[in-house]
Amino acid sequence: MAKLADIRNLLIDMDGVLYRGKTGLPGGPELISFLEEQGIKYLLVTNNSTLTPEQFVERLDKMGIHVSEDLIMTSGVATASYLATLAPPGTKVNVVGEEALVSEIKKRGFIIAGRDAEYVVCGWDKTITFEKLKIATLAIRDGATFIGTNPDKTYPLEKDIIPGAGSILAALIAATDVQPIIVGKPEPIILEQSMRVLGAKPEETAILGDRLETDILGGHRAGITTILVLTGISSAEEAAHYEAPPDFIFEDLPALIDAWAKELATERTR
Repeated sequence: MAKLADIRNLLIDMDGVLYRGKTGLPGGPELISFLEEQGIKYLLVTNNSTLTPEQFVERLDKMGIHVSEDLIMTSGVATASYLATLAPPGTKVNVVGEEALVSEIKKRGFIIAGRDAEYVVCGWDKTITFEKLKIATLAIRDGATFIGTNPDKTYPLEKDIIPGAGSILAALIAATDVQPIIVGKPEPIILEQSMRVLGAKPEETAILGDRLETDILGGHRAGITTILVLTGISSAEEAAHYEAPPDFIFEDLPALIDAWAKELATERTR
């Protein structure tokens, strides 16, 4: 049976956990302080590929959450790192995504291309156009390897839920009949990369998220403890009937911190 007191490494989702849109959620700064006080290592792991780690640092800083770039793993960073294991610098890559994803691909020496690309990388793109979809479709149909940063169908704003990267992937899948290699949650690539960064063992690691189909399912596949907070996408009712139910469910971050602190205090008095 999973115990909060056994967790020595925490992979923290951001959207729907630390904030919604550009608005911080209760308990974000307190969670980081708690982890640092307890000597628990952590990494912020997001499926969002539209911002660089540096841009995430700036966004979080405005919410009172102060972390360094090396503590942030985006699906853009993970995808570019994964691509570097498949192809050498100079390989042509077509990118359906925003500048943050493009820059991560370029950093590793890849050439941004069109229909002649050997790989198509698709992430969340709020500037999506028919032309981008058309070129990516043609490249995939010509034989390019199809890679998706993440499968999130939606993205939570302050009061609304809007289309996410998965909705763009769905269009390309429909147009090509090709299923992409997924790097982000719930697939193991990004979580394995994250645990390597922390030097973490699965049995001492947990993932904290708001989505059953990405964070929680990904945690189950990686063999780590799973913690769901109800401040984003998934509900407690959905969790109760899900194929891979979370080990823990909390209303929000303050409730998690309180329970975790109490369990640690109990363990120390034994």
